[in-house]
Amino acid sequence: MIRLEKVTKFYGRGEGETRVLKGIDLEIKSGEFVAIMGPSGSGKSTLLNILGALDVPSGGNYYFSDTDIRALTKEQLALFRRYILGFVFQGFNLLKKTSALENVEMPLIYLGMKAKARKQQAIEALTSVGLEDRIAYEPGQLSGGQQQRVAIARAMVTHPKVLIADEPTGNLDTKRGHEIMQLIKNFNAEGITVIMVTHEKDIAAYASRTIYLRDGMIEKESNHAV
Repeated sequence: MIRLEKVTKFYGRGEGETRVLKGIDLEIKSGEFVAIMGPSGSGKSTLLNILGALDVPSGGNYYFSDTDIRALTKEQLALFRRYILGFVFQGFNLLKKTSALENVEMPLIYLGMKAKARKQQAIEALTSVGLEDRIAYEPGQLSGGQQQRVAIARAMVTHPKVLIADEPTGNLDTKRGHEIMQLIKNFNAEGITVIMVTHEKDIAAYASRTIYLRDGMIEKESNHAV
């Protein structure tokens, strides 16, 4: 499904140039659950941003189902993110003073879905993460774990092919973190490809494969028993 070939990422020029990624070769199959780990500055967030089409490589190739992502226009990239990818971030990124239902509806508005169908699909997404009794609550009325559940529902409401998760349990305690990971694991079991950055080994253990980065290069990989 996803193939990176010799992907590099540089910032700056000349003596001020910083090389963040130094030639990444990576394949991710449809339905895989891949964790990306590495020390601070290893390039894992940059790699995730490239995979999520939030940043572009300085060199190399990125293919998604044989589509050359680097050849897409800004408008095409926006459509790729909107229809193919779902995003979950450490900071939840929910709209304040807006109900859980309205937060989850937001991606469907961009898809042009009519109000009745949009509301029904958002309710189904919130129900899938166990928040059917919290649809009218605003983020400030929800716990951290509940807010992340809303964020996951928002990411999954468009039925994306790939879920991009950046430290999805970083702001949660251990119990809530594992509850969130079980939700993500369940979506993966339904066939959703998951790519996740984490710095916690027990969280990475939910993945079927872990990629370890160091100094902008893949240091090693490990496959997990399933």
